[in-house]
Amino acid sequence: MQLTVWPFVIVCPLVFIGAVIDAIGGGGGLITLPAFLFAGLPPHMAVATNKLSSTCGTSVVTTRMIKNHLIDFKLAVPSIACAIIGSGVGSRLSLMIPEEIFLKAMIVVLPVCAFLVLNRKLFNDEGSTEIEANAKTYFLAGLSALIIGGYDGIYGPGTGTFLIIAFTIFAKINMQAANGQAKIINLTTNVTSLVVFLINGQVLIPLGIAAAVCNMMGGYIGAGLAIRNGSKIIKPCIILVLTILLVKIIFGL
Repeated sequence: MQLTVWPFVIVCPLVFIGAVIDAIGGGGGLITLPAFLFAGLPPHMAVATNKLSSTCGTSVVTTRMIKNHLIDFKLAVPSIACAIIGSGVGSRLSLMIPEEIFLKAMIVVLPVCAFLVLNRKLFNDEGSTEIEANAKTYFLAGLSALIIGGYDGIYGPGTGTFLIIAFTIFAKINMQAANGQAKIINLTTNVTSLVVFLINGQVLIPLGIAAAVCNMMGGYIGAGLAIRNGSKIIKPCIILVLTILLVKIIFGL
């Protein structure tokens, strides 16, 4: 693909905004992936180049979460292993399966996620930052990482949001801590997918690097907002992201 200045003008500001949103509540891919498509990249190349950008941005956010002790590595390590498997398989499938099939399936998935977000008994900020260490918690968290990691490999937008929901429900921790767990899993799925796409020559590296710089700046700012404000800012962002994603799928935006 022949690059001009316009793809950079379109992609970089939108990726910065998407990274801020992603650091707070996940779902920044709703902005960053369309940005690459608007810039004229073919679908597979847009997904692949977006992975380069999001991998760099998520690494910055994850580092801030680690420094603020919002990641429990006892739960994260087995979940990471499951996420690698799911994302690796999903990335390979994405090169073979038309994305329309998956988007139609999301019309069913999104209302369920919206119900979970709005149900205070299931999804609230009163849980402990300590994770209850038992076989059920580890199994369900690992299964969530496997399934959502597969989705991230195939398509991606909303992955961080879905992970936050899963860790809040299954690990019984509050949203701020769940956001930290989600980020390290999301980083894993991004890296795994990126490797697959790089091997298959789908990444537009110059544009991806420029977008990565913007993603890291936005991620740093967004992570600070999430750490300071907790659920006051995370929950509204999650609801907004789910609503936008559902509208995007239904109307094919």
